[in-house]
Amino acid sequence: MEVGTLKPLSKKSKKLRERPSFSRSSGMGSDNSDSNNGGGGGDGGDYKPDNIKSEEVPPQPTNKSKILMWFLLLVVLMTFGGLIGAYVVISTNNALEWRPFSLPIQVWISTLFILGSSVTYHIAKNALQNDLDTKAKKWFLATSVLGGLFISSQLLAWMELVNRGMYMRGNPYAGFFYILTAIHAIHVLGGIIALGYIILRTWNKTRSARELEKRKNDAESIGWYWHTMDGLWLILLFLLGFWK
Repeated sequence: MEVGTLKPLSKKSKKLRERPSFSRSSGMGSDNSDSNNGGGGGDGGDYKPDNIKSEEVPPQPTNKSKILMWFLLLVVLMTFGGLIGAYVVISTNNALEWRPFSLPIQVWISTLFILGSSVTYHIAKNALQNDLDTKAKKWFLATSVLGGLFISSQLLAWMELVNRGMYMRGNPYAGFFYILTAIHAIHVLGGIIALGYIILRTWNKTRSARELEKRKNDAESIGWYWHTMDGLWLILLFLLGFWK
């Protein structure tokens, strides 16, 4: 009988122990809910502020102009790399048709023009970065003028060679000279068109932070292109003037 009486007593003791826990949880339900809503360690209090912050901060947009410029420069470098490689191979074959000639004076003058344009563009870009719109416009215009003078001097150099009787037919060196300088002049013309876009964009002053950032990014991207044309011209000048 003692064993039988112990079992019900144990069940009752378990029920008595469980009842205070239920009463406490039901009695303290408002306190727990208040602590959870107040951020005292509950899941709702921890994640709500983070979700609000992530919605308030907009994602940073990608600069598409710089991505496109890198792709364009890659294509340009591959094009000139193939032409330069062909020039080096043919010039080292010692073929009888390879007859180099002295470069016209206009070629050296055009070199000064394109070097000067690279300097003026650098000044214009720095002025734009420092929010000096008027100064930037003047130096961008100066860069465009020097680029036009470069192309004009190239045309005069071709006319001088024609007057000498230097044609592409029968002389691979003359053919490479015309092809390399013509393709480079076309790319410089494309740079002048891009400069026109920058000049028109910066012609009127603005207080929009987004517009100012757009102008600076575009000027930096076009600057990469312009300085690349400058470096390519120096390589072409070395090959045509000294690697004969």
